[in-house]
Amino acid sequence: MSQTANQHQTLTPAMEQWRQIKSQHPDKLIFFRMGDFYELFFDDALAASQILNLTLTSRAKGENPIPMAGVPYHACERYLRELLNKGQKVVLVDQLEDPRQAKGLVKRGVTRVVTPGTVLEDDCLTGRVNNFLAACAVAENDGAAACLDLSTGEFLIFSAPADQIADDIAKYAPAEILLPRIEKGGAAATWYDVWRRSSLMTVTEREAHFFDPLLAAEILKRHFRVALLDGFGFSDNPLAVGAAGAILRYVEETQGKMPAYLKPPRLMMRERFLAIDCASQRNLEIVAPLRGSDSRATLLGVLDQTQTAPGARQLRRWLLEPLLHLEPLQERQEAVTELMQDHQARAELRAQLATIADLERIVARVSAQRAHARDLAALGRSCRQLPELARLGHDFSSRLLRRLLSDIDALSDISDAIAAALVDNPPLALQEGGMIRDGFCGELDELRAISRGGKDWLARFQAEEQARTRIPSLKIGFNRVFGYYIEITHTHKDKVPPEYERKQTLVNAERYITPALKEYEQKVLGAEEKSRALEYELFCRLREQIAAQARRVQDVAERLAAVDALASLAEVGALRDYTMPEVHAGLDTAIKDGRHPVVEALLRPGEFVPNDVMFDPADSRVLIITGPNMAGKSTYIRQVALLFIMAQIGSAIPAT
Repeated sequence: MSQTANQHQTLTPAMEQWRQIKSQHPDKLIFFRMGDFYELFFDDALAASQILNLTLTSRAKGENPIPMAGVPYHACERYLRELLNKGQKVVLVDQLEDPRQAKGLVKRGVTRVVTPGTVLEDDCLTGRVNNFLAACAVAENDGAAACLDLSTGEFLIFSAPADQIADDIAKYAPAEILLPRIEKGGAAATWYDVWRRSSLMTVTEREAHFFDPLLAAEILKRHFRVALLDGFGFSDNPLAVGAAGAILRYVEETQGKMPAYLKPPRLMMRERFLAIDCASQRNLEIVAPLRGSDSRATLLGVLDQTQTAPGARQLRRWLLEPLLHLEPLQERQEAVTELMQDHQARAELRAQLATIADLERIVARVSAQRAHARDLAALGRSCRQLPELARLGHDFSSRLLRRLLSDIDALSDISDAIAAALVDNPPLALQEGGMIRDGFCGELDELRAISRGGKDWLARFQAEEQARTRIPSLKIGFNRVFGYYIEITHTHKDKVPPEYERKQTLVNAERYITPALKEYEQKVLGAEEKSRALEYELFCRLREQIAAQARRVQDVAERLAAVDALASLAEVGALRDYTMPEVHAGLDTAIKDGRHPVVEALLRPGEFVPNDVMFDPADSRVLIITGPNMAGKSTYIRQVALLFIMAQIGSAIPAT
């Protein structure tokens, strides 16, 4: 039975806070911070207890008990990941003031809204796969969609007939899709119902005006600072404009503001890429296996030897978007061929790429003010490798490699700023101190000196009090509740000086405080608190400084992702003895000693029997494949398709 807070139920002030927030986010689970736990109530508690296997308890025992479940706040990311994987959306409500200093009810507010399509944290993402949020709009026979990866800033726009738009976005496997809430009946409603029934993505509905093209156009122009949308290529398509605007509105709704790092929307023009419908993509096992989860049984699994997460995501996109124009395709072939032939250069390049962090996702978290000090440290270490990658770029002869690497931005100002401010291995927590390097800030150094000098003062004070009171077991201690104290066992309680003020009684000892120790506590704890606050302020300034350069970091990340994908194709081609095909605009095809790339990779060397494929449009444009069951007909047919896809992403192919 559904249990919710309603106007007839008397709620405590804290639960009234919860009710108000829940009314603003009815479709999300509310993680409500109370002490060291995030608590869930009513239907939220029932749902979370089933998904997370939590113990269900109750609050307000009696006639109207409130179902309740909780998770430790320090371990919430693990629970968030499980909920997101189940398609749930979560709102985190935190305490906005110290409960010890609060007068009356502790102030609470929404600090994060997390949905499957808008998550930024690495713990909740798959590093080598994009995490797309989609929005779709359909009117009669026309359709349009937008896909945004908030974790990288990539923004794609699609326009196609209504019966094809599903294929366009399904290949990118969005984690969440936005749909307009419309009345039943009509072609559009039929398509929306298909997506609502999909178990592969979370469906989020918004009112139809959320997709209004006029409002969407203003949002797009304002965010990307353009006077007209003509440069994006879809200004004359109101459905596409509406879908793009809906995504931006939803991102602003969940993030609290519009992220500045989003890349301009890119129209995916059908005439540029080989069309692969969902059924073909699935049956050819291009990026996902038909059965099970073994990625080795896919074309991507065979070709992916990338060294970085952005490179892996780039290679995946290439396989989903094979090229149809010869010039960019031949540029890739030229680069892959050079890397295949020069083993030493390829090895050096791949070794350098292996030191590069996921710059796309780091800079997204930096811009969203979600990055921690380790993110910035990883960014700084990666930036310091860029001059060497630029040097390698000058040694290549292929146009594409030289263009990607030789004039790459070294980001030296960013790496210098990070190196000057942060310690080499900063802690994960942002407000506990220990992030900022000594010598970076004079005021911080002074506060640290007071705190560090305190240990010597405590040792001297303890020795002096032991000598003065003749209590050798007297010791100085500290805890977060009582602060600093002097602990004396009951054995020596008759020696306690009269100026000692009792603070706490234990089973075997008493704890005391003195005026001198009180004065010291105020001085040192005040310095430590100021030191931590100043460190956090300095870190936030550094993060904002880097966020202002987000587009530069994204440009570097895009270049390195392409280089990594090219190097991966070269590595696989060299190791598996592939041959670079000659591609042309005609219809005739000749493949000598072709092999199925995935089947060959799963067999022992030499077990796969090569075969030929010959098409001559002047002679025959259809081949009829015959043979008994289990003779390999489907393997042969799929092999031809996979070799064409490989050829059209710039890869060498398994053939002589």
